[in-house]
Amino acid sequence: MTGHSVEKIGGTSMAATATLFDNVLIAGRSGGDLYNRIFVVSAYAGMTDLLLENKKSGAPGVYGRFVADDDPDGWREAMEAVRSAMRARNAEMFARPEGRAEADTFIDARIAAVTACLDDLARLRSHGRFCVKEQLMTVRELLAGIGEAHSAHSTALLLRDRDVNARFVDLTLWDQDDLRSLDARIGDTFKGMDLSTTLPIVTGYAGCEGGMVRRYARGYTEMTFSRLAVLTGAREAIIHKEFHLSSADPKLVGEDKARKIGRTNYDVADQLANLGMEAIHPGAGRGLRQTDIPLRVRNTFDREDEGTLVTGDYVSDVPRVEIVTGIRQMQALTFFEQDMVGVKGYDAAILDALTRHRLWIVSKSSNANTITHYLSASADAVKGVIADLQKDYPEAAISAQPVAMVAAIGSDISRPGLVPDALRALHDASIAMIAMQHQIRNVDVQFIVGSRDFDAAVRVLHKTLVEDAAEAAEDRRAA
Repeated sequence: MTGHSVEKIGGTSMAATATLFDNVLIAGRSGGDLYNRIFVVSAYAGMTDLLLENKKSGAPGVYGRFVADDDPDGWREAMEAVRSAMRARNAEMFARPEGRAEADTFIDARIAAVTACLDDLARLRSHGRFCVKEQLMTVRELLAGIGEAHSAHSTALLLRDRDVNARFVDLTLWDQDDLRSLDARIGDTFKGMDLSTTLPIVTGYAGCEGGMVRRYARGYTEMTFSRLAVLTGAREAIIHKEFHLSSADPKLVGEDKARKIGRTNYDVADQLANLGMEAIHPGAGRGLRQTDIPLRVRNTFDREDEGTLVTGDYVSDVPRVEIVTGIRQMQALTFFEQDMVGVKGYDAAILDALTRHRLWIVSKSSNANTITHYLSASADAVKGVIADLQKDYPEAAISAQPVAMVAAIGSDISRPGLVPDALRALHDASIAMIAMQHQIRNVDVQFIVGSRDFDAAVRVLHKTLVEDAAEAAEDRRAA
């Protein structure tokens, strides 16, 4: 197989260091077989939560404590917690004392540099007449980069201990004022690099024009990964995760019932990204799709399995549902105005308000006098949108309610009877359907149910649309 691959390693996989080396980084290779690969690494699991804020709970890390400013030593204590966690990680990974000392010194230098910046900002803020609000996004960028710098540097050191010619590629710009674009940064960094004899270990965070965290939130690692694949002309892009891309969450439907998807297309990947599933960031998938680079999602803990291949042109031979997933907690924002019929402007005004409040629109529907947006957002965030719209449209009835969305997704779900089968299954399980949307392109069907019914709805629809359908197909083949 000619050409090189660009491979991204997720945080949970990074934290399983021994398995990562055995199954991915080395995996029985030797000599030239170790090369013609570029690895883009995430921070070790939990590190970015400590640096910014917990992705799930929202508990503040260094950034959150610095912004809150409710305790002058709060952010400093949080930074020391980061240092302790990173040193503890190094202690687990490095058997050679010299390697561990080098890794610790590297981290201490990065933390000291960013701490000095925060100290300067804290002193300015204490004077009262200085506004540091505009600098907070820069602080967030600096902090994010520490996590990936740590993991990439340590990984390169560990590979060198195994006689691999690994190169630590630092795109974080932690000590430079360089506002080039991400593409320019990558192009200059990899110009002339011999991938046949060098194994680059690249920071998932890249300092560049516009800011990676500002533009892509916590999906920045995948953007670096995607642009690297596109700009270096990779033959394949690979994501290593702690699970297979499966027909449903195994924790919900059972390990024995969830099936590896195996093949799908970028359209399906987009639908998963829209629902917040960590398959691939939609912006990252776009670049790969446009340049016809196939994406493979592999399970770090299943060395022999080739994973799921995502391409632009794949369509399943037989119409089928490939995955049942969704969003457990979301808000349905409903805008009702009797005078809306035949009048333009309402939809644009709602979209403008949602954009101002930076809320993620998962789906929407409308009829003569009602527009409903299904939002991946908290109730408090939606209250601000309602208040803004109510000022401009005092006669409108505007409300929000918590709901869940369960979607049946596939490269071709045009199987006759699919929707009636799904509705019957939900009815038989006493799950009330609040709304449903079926797109013309036959890629997904969205069922809106009560939040408390999410788990049951996923299990029921997976049983009916995936498990039973697969058994029926097997029976037909046997006959």
